[in-house]
Amino acid sequence: MSTLLVRNIHTLATMDGARRELRDAAIYVRDNAIVAVGSLADMPATTADQVIDGRAHVVVPGLVNTHHHLFQTLTRALAQDADLFTWLKTLYPIWARLTSDAAYVSAKVGMVELMLSGCTTTSDHLYLFPNDVRLDDTIRAGREMGIRFHATRGAMSVGVSKGGLPPDALVEQEDAILADTRRVIEAFHDHDRFAMTRIAVAPCSPFSVSRELMRDSAVLARSYGVGMHTHLAENDNDVAYSLEHFGCRPGDYAESVGWTGPDVWHAHCVKLDAKEIERFAVTHTGVCHCPSSNMRLASGRAPVARMRAAGVRVGIGVDGSASNDGSNLVAEARLAVLLSRVAGDAAALSARDALELATLGGAEVLNRDDIGAIAPGMAADFIGFRIDTPAFAGAQHDPIAALLLCATAGVDFSVIDGALRVSGGDLVHVDVPVLVEQHNALSRRLLVG
Repeated sequence: MSTLLVRNIHTLATMDGARRELRDAAIYVRDNAIVAVGSLADMPATTADQVIDGRAHVVVPGLVNTHHHLFQTLTRALAQDADLFTWLKTLYPIWARLTSDAAYVSAKVGMVELMLSGCTTTSDHLYLFPNDVRLDDTIRAGREMGIRFHATRGAMSVGVSKGGLPPDALVEQEDAILADTRRVIEAFHDHDRFAMTRIAVAPCSPFSVSRELMRDSAVLARSYGVGMHTHLAENDNDVAYSLEHFGCRPGDYAESVGWTGPDVWHAHCVKLDAKEIERFAVTHTGVCHCPSSNMRLASGRAPVARMRAAGVRVGIGVDGSASNDGSNLVAEARLAVLLSRVAGDAAALSARDALELATLGGAEVLNRDDIGAIAPGMAADFIGFRIDTPAFAGAQHDPIAALLLCATAGVDFSVIDGALRVSGGDLVHVDVPVLVEQHNALSRRLLVG
């Protein structure tokens, strides 16, 4: 049994049921669970094994990233002026050269970026498996990095010859997809509270898989009690494809193949209409908002304010590092605030709303009740940012809002599952320069072919 005390915290945003914000606060952790939150006098009277002084910090729950493609750290800043479909067609031939080593190293680099920006839980949508690539590669990376990881077994089965978008060489047979999905669920999924590894079923998109695979994947996921994830209604072309091939809008199509419900979350949803939003609210279907990627690919602005007003569960995602082109979750939450106001409503999304999306919202989207808040009985996932820095100068009166409005710098410390993973702004267990060198060599090999 190990214990950790964080004391003298300047400002603590608990995100608990009462949304308490505390000054001169403390957190006590035993093993991987939070035991006490409050003043120092409220803490157990025993000496902790490890103590962190938080007098110069704003502390918030660990951030939750609900959509990513970690392998895309290998191919940043390509197809710089393309929309979604053009971007994909440009990158598919490059991604076809992906190898197991490249998938593993790129996942670690993406996780480094995420963890340094305050992410403690991430999902990843790996949907192509050329050469020797397996989902096992990214799961190994997640376990070595110590991040809480929702690995989704993606898939593409409808190539160009069958009316889909990806090249035929990158798609898989549907029976093989379902068989490998069963394998990874049985090998890696952990249903337990505080689980560090979970698996979700994730056909890539309506324009890259068949109606049958969507239905079969939903049946498979529910037979194991795991989550379901895909892209939906990302841009106008996505909607046009759905109308042409399925005779209905994306939200109607999702419902027709069993892809609504509390075990489902969809990425983007930029083009959902009012009826689709209401359907998602009623069925408790989740949405991941990806502001940077949506702007980078000219997809549009997701109706997040309307979704939240309707009661849709919404989280934040950085999306792939080839369309973001980074993995900074605080920056993404900040951008969500600013983008929501472009239409003219300055109160559409507040800084605290964005923090909620990036913490509790992400936890709800991933169907977790053990992360997203700092409260007794919750997982010990929390992060601290120094406020004695230029980014917080002039904002000492409200460091919580300043974190979202002013600062996109990295965390000073991060605790994940009760373990200190970032200290003094550096990962405590990763030689980052060596990892980056390995990554760049793999990226060059991938781009040269």
